Amino acid sequence: MRVISGSLKGRRINPPQNIPTRPTTDFAKTGLFNILTNNIDFTEISFLDLFAGTGSISYEMGSRGCERIVAIENDYKCAGFISQTKTEWKLPIDIIKMDVFKFINNCNEKFDLIFADPPYSLENLDSLPELILNTKKLLKPEGWFILETSHRNQYTNHPNLFRVKNYGEIHFHIFTAETVPVQTIKSPE
Repeated sequence: MRVISGSLKGRRINPPQNIPTRPTTDFAKTGLFNILTNNIDFTEISFLDLFAGTGSISYEMGSRGCERIVAIENDYKCAGFISQTKTEWKLPIDIIKMDVFKFINNCNEKFDLIFADPPYSLENLDSLPELILNTKKLLKPEGWFILETSHRNQYTNHPNLFRVKNYGEIHFHIFTAETVPVQTIKSPE
């Protein structure tokens, strides 16, 4: 794993062995950040990274100049690795070691961009869009919520689903605070 762009481009991400993560592949991450780069000014937004894992997405945001990054990770080793890396790389990441659902239920801040990469087998994974967008309303009016899942999760009937981008088995579901017609874009085969 590596940082793919920005001031930290090329830096290797070397998490400790045996941490319980499934990092977003460089291929999928490159595609996601191509979309984001064309739509977002990274220096002007607040970012929430749910199920932060190794911190890979938070590092990409920091590398591109994002000043408000909040990473939520419940695993002790993962949170420690993010803390160590943010210090070494001098990144503005606030790390909160907490269960994501507990954090969401207690959060009063709104974010411009929210990214969630939960374990694909998470029992209540499908409740995340409704919880973030409508129950807790954590997304600012012009913001995006991006949920990474496998092909098994589908949200085509969700009124806030804006776009779906597929990279092999990885699906990025992009939701907005507003109700919109959905666009499904498949990656080149």
